[in-house]
Amino acid sequence: MEAKWGLIPDMSASITLRELVRIDVAKELTMTGRTISGKEAAELGLVTRCVDDPLEEAKRVTKEIIQRSPDSVAAAKDLYQRTWVATEKDCLSTETEMQVKLIASYNQVAASARNFGMKLPYTKRQE
Repeated sequence: MEAKWGLIPDMSASITLRELVRIDVAKELTMTGRTISGKEAAELGLVTRCVDDPLEEAKRVTKEIIQRSPDSVAAAKDLYQRTWVATEKDCLSTETEMQVKLIASYNQVAASARNFGMKLPYTKRQE
């Protein structure tokens, strides 16, 4: 889009785009300023998926997520935020640190029990 105005991408595009697509794709899209469809964006990995009814899809995914332990959902989000570009050593250390906090917590036990047909309620997320 910036190409149409004689500019280059800004607002961290040089960082975020390289995490999503190959360099040749980034260059082509940047230099041409070509608008792409949702389907092509999904094929390139720029969006998670392209659906006819985004609101219904968001509700469906939300229903899946809320069936999981609120502690593990929050920890998974935090894990990836903290380690996405970290060294392998730091990733593994962070995983271990976070996993130790989850193991044998009430919500982890409740999640495990659900795999055996016992529907224990989750408690409010532990911080």
